[in-house]
Amino acid sequence: MMDWTDRHCRAFHRVLTKHALLYTEMITAAAIRFGKRDKLLAFSDFERPVALQLGGSDPSELALAARLGEEFGYVEINLNCGCPSERVQEGRFGACLMAEPNHVGDCVAAMRDAVKIPVTVKCRIGVDDQPESEPLDYFVDAVARAGCRTFVVHARKAWLKGLSPRANRDVPPLNYERVYRLKRDHPSLEIVINGGIRSLAEAEDHLRHVDGVMLGRAAYEQPYLLIDVDRRFFGNKDVPPRSREDVIAEYLPYIQREIAAGARLAEISRHMLGLYHGQYGGSRFRRALSENMHRPDAAASLLERALSTTVPPRQLIAAE
Repeated sequence: MMDWTDRHCRAFHRVLTKHALLYTEMITAAAIRFGKRDKLLAFSDFERPVALQLGGSDPSELALAARLGEEFGYVEINLNCGCPSERVQEGRFGACLMAEPNHVGDCVAAMRDAVKIPVTVKCRIGVDDQPESEPLDYFVDAVARAGCRTFVVHARKAWLKGLSPRANRDVPPLNYERVYRLKRDHPSLEIVINGGIRSLAEAEDHLRHVDGVMLGRAAYEQPYLLIDVDRRFFGNKDVPPRSREDVIAEYLPYIQREIAAGARLAEISRHMLGLYHGQYGGSRFRRALSENMHRPDAAASLLERALSTTVPPRQLIAAE
């Protein structure tokens, strides 16, 4: 989710769910070491709880980044061993690290020594021509020995050569049963499943076999599906239902504050384009935002105009 789940996206998703753990986009440990840490790591109290997802392969560099993440207030440090992009491979991090389980263990051990919060790992069920059996178990066993108790497992192999990251979203096929078996074989570990999960009903089905579910593209492309997360998974049965209009009204003060602080509307509202996905006026809402949010004078009032495009005509209301 690089370039997607930035702080504005997380603030928007926090309006939709108060309890789900939100993850940052992957940030490289080197960028944190040498770059502008405040810009990379700062987030608002409104977003909590948030996990910091790191990319890297240098134990000392990752330990520094983890320590700084803890100081900034993140509740978990997650090492990404699942991203298949060529840019990530060139830096020796992401999914290519699954071929180096002992080294990943060294990285995890260094981070655990640097922080008191949990250190977790996100991985795939395998890479390239690896069989979907012993290599994953060996990887998990090696990293667990270093002290990692939680693995977020994308149920599709990463293909590092001969297949683009975009194509790798559909090929090879997902294998949820392999993740279930990983949990059965490692009952003391927390196993979270990820990959291709498009609804909360699917998430509930997975929770019969594993400890948690991570939503990625579905939550971004159809964010309103998060509106029922607190009631269905966190026991908030008395939470009143909230409409998309309620969500916009709650998010609006954040938008106004950020614009007043120098942010541009496009940086914020781009994460809202899917709010009316599948609804009457959804394409008009998306178009009203996307065609105007980049204007230099774009203001929060654009959302009110976009919202007006979703109101059904009176004759349709009467017909219902």
